[in-house]
Amino acid sequence: MSLAWPLFRITEQAALAAWPQTGCSDKNRIDGLAVTAMRQALNDIAIRGRIVIGEGEIDHAPMLWIGEEVGNGEGPEVDIAVDPIEGTRMVAMGQSNALAVMAFAPQGSLLHAPDMYMKKLVVNRQAKGVINLALSLTDNLRNVARALNKPLEDLRMVTLDKPRLKPAITQATQLGVKVFALPDGDVAASVLTCLQDNPYDLMYTIGGAPEGVISACAVKALGGDMQAELLDFCEAKGDNADNRLVAQQERQRCEEMGVAVNRVYSLDELAAGNDILFSATGVTGGDLVNGIQRVANGVRTQTLLIGSADRTCNIIDSLHSW
Repeated sequence: MSLAWPLFRITEQAALAAWPQTGCSDKNRIDGLAVTAMRQALNDIAIRGRIVIGEGEIDHAPMLWIGEEVGNGEGPEVDIAVDPIEGTRMVAMGQSNALAVMAFAPQGSLLHAPDMYMKKLVVNRQAKGVINLALSLTDNLRNVARALNKPLEDLRMVTLDKPRLKPAITQATQLGVKVFALPDGDVAASVLTCLQDNPYDLMYTIGGAPEGVISACAVKALGGDMQAELLDFCEAKGDNADNRLVAQQERQRCEEMGVAVNRVYSLDELAAGNDILFSATGVTGGDLVNGIQRVANGVRTQTLLIGSADRTCNIIDSLHSW
């Protein structure tokens, strides 16, 4: 796809729109600014695009809605997976590791699913083919350690520091696995797991489905492996009357969209083909890319652009002067 430059400019614009609100404590304002910037930038480029999975419904934030058509109506038909700001809470609280992220793929390539929770397991290319979400986390940790020729005590698992992941953290630490629990940001964790000089051997999380599909695009482009499973609200947040109502609505939407809750999806089912583009621009400073920085008469942005066709990773530093 000849859309690498437009894609990278879109995530830049979203990051630039959100960044001035760092520390404002208003997640919805940050999301709204990023969404507006992304939508405008998308509609300026020559694509016939459709949002197949987007962020926003879980926390009732502004959103690029699922099924929305974007682009100027000319050019290639494109599936788009988007999270205008991964880590709105981090921007709102002035914390690190917030990104503007988006992925492009040819029409029909990306999983079309509701915005709900998703269990995700990611490994780098050295452990490709050994993961299986139908097995326990303990079995997967043992299989990955065996594939990497490492003792369990040397295995490094990254996850999120969330109550729903406490059992997984306990399982891993009881085996001796080193666990790195991040406050948010499983897209960055997925990419870091698959980079050549990776700080982690695998990622196991329960987070948003949009971030899962976006992560799958990066994992595919980097030659790693991933499996995922859609979870309803009760499975992710606990069983009560209110959550059961949300879970029922989620399951109905999944049926309407042709996807299944509690079915294990392979990497090729999440992101098919080898013509995928992934872009992430830093908003606040992070482990994957730098955040936006003030310079004389403007700001500097840093973007990671990954293409699956040639498996290249480009770090792009841009100066924006005004």
